[in-house]
Amino acid sequence: MDAPADRHGILVGVDGSEPSNAAVVWAAREAALRHVPLTLIHMLNAAVPMYPEMPLSMGMGIWRDEDGRRVLQCALKVAEDVIGAGRPLPVSTELKCSPPVHTLVQLSGNADMLVVGSHGRSAVGRRLLGSVSSGVIRRANCPVAVIRDETARPEAPVVVGIDGSPASELATALAFEEASRRGAELKAVHAWSDIEAVELPGLDWTVFKEDADRILAERLAGWQERYPDVTVRRVVVCDRPARQLINQAESAQLVVVGSHGRGAVGAMLLGSVSNSVVHSTSTPVIVARPVHTQSRRSTV
Repeated sequence: MDAPADRHGILVGVDGSEPSNAAVVWAAREAALRHVPLTLIHMLNAAVPMYPEMPLSMGMGIWRDEDGRRVLQCALKVAEDVIGAGRPLPVSTELKCSPPVHTLVQLSGNADMLVVGSHGRSAVGRRLLGSVSSGVIRRANCPVAVIRDETARPEAPVVVGIDGSPASELATALAFEEASRRGAELKAVHAWSDIEAVELPGLDWTVFKEDADRILAERLAGWQERYPDVTVRRVVVCDRPARQLINQAESAQLVVVGSHGRGAVGAMLLGSVSNSVVHSTSTPVIVARPVHTQSRRSTV
């Protein structure tokens, strides 16, 4: 389904670093799959990154602006190489002099997905995308994809962590959509406990596993009816959620997690889990967040 004309489609924060270029590659593929626009944005720093911060001199300001335009031009070339001449896809660039996290969060209200690299380059005029990715994961108004490298595994499954919380339901919906779009198998992972099994005296895991299998199947039934083209493999384990998802990510093309979950035994603590997965795997990770549509584009 095409995005409305006033939306950013897939929004990518770029800074010219390798993870940033990988994010552009991934985002261009995602935009092509969705048939939505691709928006590349680079944020300029108004001050020298030191303490206390000092305004840029005129010469430094000119260099910063030229460097920003060069970064965007390189990112545009990367995106166009991925998209190819045979697939007309709207691609736009934006250069803004404003804080990266605040800017991306504001613009995310008019985006289908926000994509960032796992970290960036440390240089005058740029912010590290490590801190940016952490900031937008917590505050963005749309799903956030964090990309470490551009290695593609089109035959690998999509992995989703499920615990039954509202955030997990958002992740499940997005994971089915992504798996269907890619023609990929979906591996639905439920890690039963956030503490070691050995810490529970007398635990008969086989009894709990039967119940967990049944509950997971019930939670997935409606989604499988909605997406009959998606083959689902259920994985129920007695393990720490973060560790299990990180292990599953090694053989996946994409991991989808919620931005937070339920804090109880038997639930995946997806706030800490999503943070651990994002920082511990080279596989692309999407943190599912509610989409808050703005009536018009932000003027950040």
